Amino acid sequence: MRVPGDKSISHRAALIAPLASSASVVRGLSDGADVRASVRAMQRLGAAVECEEEERGLTIRCAGGGFHVTSAPRLDCGNSGTTARLLAGILAGSGVAAVLDGDPSLRSRPMRRVIYPLQAMGARIEYDGEPDRLPVRLRGRATGTLRTLRHRGRVASAQVKSAVLLAGVLARVRVEVSEPALSRDHTERMLAGMGVPLAFDPGRTGAGEVRFDPSDWEGALGGLRMTVPGDPSSAAFLIGASLLGGRTVRVADVAANPGRIGFLSVLEEMGAVVDRDPAPTQGGEPRETWTVHPPDDLRAFSIGGDLIPRVIDEVPLLAVLAARARGRSEIRDAAELRVKESDRLAVLARTLEKLGVVVGERSDGLTIRGRGGRLRGDVETRGDHRIAMAFGVLDAAGDADLRIDDRACADVSYPDFWDVLEPFRDTSRRAPSTRTGRVIAVDGPAASGKSSTARSVARRLGFVHVNSGLLYRAITWWALDRGIAEDEPSIEAAVPGLDVDLVPAHDGFEVSVAGTRPGPGLESSDVTARVSAVSALPAVREVVLERLRRAGRRHEIVCEGRDIGTEVFPDADLKVFLVADVGERARRRLRQRAVPFTEEDIEREIRRIEARDRLDRSRPLSPLRRAPGAIEIDTTSMSPDRVVDAILELAASAFR
Repeated sequence: MRVPGDKSISHRAALIAPLASSASVVRGLSDGADVRASVRAMQRLGAAVECEEEERGLTIRCAGGGFHVTSAPRLDCGNSGTTARLLAGILAGSGVAAVLDGDPSLRSRPMRRVIYPLQAMGARIEYDGEPDRLPVRLRGRATGTLRTLRHRGRVASAQVKSAVLLAGVLARVRVEVSEPALSRDHTERMLAGMGVPLAFDPGRTGAGEVRFDPSDWEGALGGLRMTVPGDPSSAAFLIGASLLGGRTVRVADVAANPGRIGFLSVLEEMGAVVDRDPAPTQGGEPRETWTVHPPDDLRAFSIGGDLIPRVIDEVPLLAVLAARARGRSEIRDAAELRVKESDRLAVLARTLEKLGVVVGERSDGLTIRGRGGRLRGDVETRGDHRIAMAFGVLDAAGDADLRIDDRACADVSYPDFWDVLEPFRDTSRRAPSTRTGRVIAVDGPAASGKSSTARSVARRLGFVHVNSGLLYRAITWWALDRGIAEDEPSIEAAVPGLDVDLVPAHDGFEVSVAGTRPGPGLESSDVTARVSAVSALPAVREVVLERLRRAGRRHEIVCEGRDIGTEVFPDADLKVFLVADVGERARRRLRQRAVPFTEEDIEREIRRIEARDRLDRSRPLSPLRRAPGAIEIDTTSMSPDRVVDAILELAASAFR
């Protein structure tokens, strides 16, 4: 097997290479949503960065020269803590004004441990809302520079260390960072390879220290040219699946940084045999190919202390392996996991308990007693990619029947994870399943109940809900924001290069356009009034079709719209066409507004809906019509639950 490019190295390449004084080319970056957030942020700051998809991930080409901004942009970091925290250091050191923000999950995660040392250096940083949380505003620095800093971290944190180092390097002031245990040192290795005079010990595995002294440095960062090695954390999930399935796996060209591969020693403690073959180093990063042989029975393990920073991303996987190991496993000194994408200790404890595993939860860890037998239950991921992937591995072993609520969140780090996991799936021990289909298409006219129905069906099946209309609304919102909503030639000329995409979110996907998530702005009256005309433009439809089909290739989805079964997914496993009496549709639309209405209001709304129907049915491209093979359901006199049940019955038959 091969795995996507290392996410931590990819982030740093995306954020640091544009700062070089000469050109950089980096291949094989992770194409997950987190790394894309870093690339978009640098582009929003005016850095000369080109990004393209290739067979082995993303390739970025940077002309160098840093930022070119005239105003303080708002940077959407999505769900990526690494993007937000490293950017804080870069912006502080550069003296560039900007606002850092993110999705609701990232907004709930602490920022003070990064912001405080940067403020101590003299950076002008303010919280725009709740203290210790995003959004944060960095003020520009017209004159002067930052102060020197000697930072002693109470916990090992690569993000804090990297932010301080980047601020010191870009401001050319002396900094020193010490940690109680060595955190991952990708930033140090990359900066040193680009000519920055850093003093650190890359082979050390105990307490860590790094110093930057610019006294004899000219201040120029050399260009970065490398291919990113495979992500060891991604490799860990495939290895975990192979151990539970009793199979040997070989993973080629993996990053073998000592700060990242502590989980290999844990696997050996569990009885696995790990063969490590070194490969040539690139960009200061060691690489290896691993061959992992499973034991007859997994043994319990105990981890804590200095090892935790080197296994921090793999703890969810180790926890599900512990659920199948012989004996009682212990994880301690891991309180850091409570402030990740979710409170991972609490989520792991609660979910494993629901599956029938005996778990003890402490403030800094877990105890887990392994058990045999079939495990059944629901997995609430809380939008956390590593929780979803860990329980996906457990489910693939064959003696578990798990319903994972948000498989799409794996896109953050491993977009094709579920497809890659499929060969590890053991069907010999699996109960018969009716879930072998990939796409359910739900079409119908306005107010026929498509959105609420599709969302409920997706939740019941464990699929991902995709609302195609959000993409059209996002492009319309962008056109209005640009002042070109009535200028159709300008929209068609600009939209092929527009950065618009479906971004994994807790209950399916959100939409990002031009680096911004419009959120409630998608439902504005201006957008509603213009979206039909914009969605009829051929260039717009081509972009939306490509984004929807990409989602369909990567996930089991319930997609709703007006041409899903006819144009987007004509080969969908199940096609449903919802209809309802126009009067009932008008009442539904008015009830959504949660205000009293009269018969006159109903008549007015009927006329609006009938006009919308005529426009949708008469448009030259992809008019509204029932797709061949689609099953029509008249929802006029049906309750929402009955409509959902009817589609689930059809799905059970279609997926048999």
